[in-house]
Amino acid sequence: METPICPTCGCSLVRLGISKDEAVAHSYESKEYYFCCDGCLEHFITDPRKHLRETGDLLVCPVCLTEKPLSLTKELKLDEEVFYFCRCPHCMDAFNKNPEYYIRRLKGEEDYPGIFKAACCPD
Repeated sequence: METPICPTCGCSLVRLGISKDEAVAHSYESKEYYFCCDGCLEHFITDPRKHLRETGDLLVCPVCLTEKPLSLTKELKLDEEVFYFCRCPHCMDAFNKNPEYYIRRLKGEEDYPGIFKAACCPD
């Protein structure tokens, strides 16, 4: 499952509490990218390939919303969909107790205020 990750700083927009509608959008090579703030977009524009290389394999744990490279994740298949977790056993246990909630939140469909939005990305 894909969740928007700022290609400059590598932060999950869900973790920050920023919806796709609130995010700064920018198209690069026919693909839409979402940024947590204008500053990250400005940095991205200076060297897009570098930023995409650095953040391109990041995945978001559905429970703790930590961004991890694929090599540092654990995989779980549920109804033909694959989810990637940090290696903490608590996260996979919590997910299995209420997968619908975590899937909705990962998609940005669950009201979630985020944990750093005010400090990281002020209006």
